[in-house]
Amino acid sequence: MSAIEVSNLQRDFQTTIGVFKRKKKTVKAVQGISFDIADGELFGLLGPNGAGKTTSVKMLTTLLIPTGGTARILGLDIIKDADQVRPRIGFIFGGERGLYWRLNATDNLRYFASLYYIDPAVSKKRIPYLLEMVGLKDRADEKVEGYSRGMRQRLHIARALLHDPEVLFLDEPTMGLDPVGARELRQTVRNLQSEKKTILLTTHYMFEADALCQRVAVINKGEIVAMDTPAKIKDTVNDLSVVEIEVFGIPPETFEKIKTLSVVESASVEDRDQRQLLLVHTSKSAEAIPLLIAELQGLKMGKVTAREPTLEDAYVRLVGGE
Repeated sequence: MSAIEVSNLQRDFQTTIGVFKRKKKTVKAVQGISFDIADGELFGLLGPNGAGKTTSVKMLTTLLIPTGGTARILGLDIIKDADQVRPRIGFIFGGERGLYWRLNATDNLRYFASLYYIDPAVSKKRIPYLLEMVGLKDRADEKVEGYSRGMRQRLHIARALLHDPEVLFLDEPTMGLDPVGARELRQTVRNLQSEKKTILLTTHYMFEADALCQRVAVINKGEIVAMDTPAKIKDTVNDLSVVEIEVFGIPPETFEKIKTLSVVESASVEDRDQRQLLLVHTSKSAEAIPLLIAELQGLKMGKVTAREPTLEDAYVRLVGGE
């Protein structure tokens, strides 16, 4: 049985353009996406900022009405049966809003439990259980204003689980977190598997999806461009190697020339502290490395490595190097 069924889901927005904003333009945020998520599955919706991930989640959580298409949650239509869908889902959007900072974690959850009309006898047992599950049991009596951003995000997850929803939506939950906070939150998401929840996770961190998700759909410009297990999607680039070269300042004209080399499929530059990392996708790494070093002659270089492609590398190929 599918917990979530999405068929040709669409969402358009009207925006104004021009100096006097008299002209209207239709922006197609989501362009007819379709997918099913099995009961108890952790499914990832991947893509860059602006790809349509959050808009899709807002439609599935009944916060936005679709322009076209249909979607069902646990067999219920998200438009016709919205009042029945809402009590059976939970959702967390990236960010820190939605908590009372002058209250401690326990009092926050007690307050939200009352909003869900949860019996006090039930919440008395469930709140300590949830705080332990998200790793906040020892900090339960501290005010939220003293929590790190990652701790607040974990408290958000506990809040979303108060009414024991069957389906959980996590929209970029690690956005803006430091590496330690992000790692702790990912462990919390893994712990949710013991709750046998159906989870839809959106993220633009490919390594995160690779580590957590059973299946993923890659969305770009409102369209799904691939859907499979992370391993199967990585198989689409098993003919590639990724050459990484540390450089300390690469001129734009040199980078543009590198992209035109016949052995280079795509190239990008990432800033890393006081250095840059040149990443080149190539199917001929043995030929590419000498050519790349020759183009970088005269520049200060560091380590040169060749590695196997990751899910992120597969994504780069799927969206045409964007």
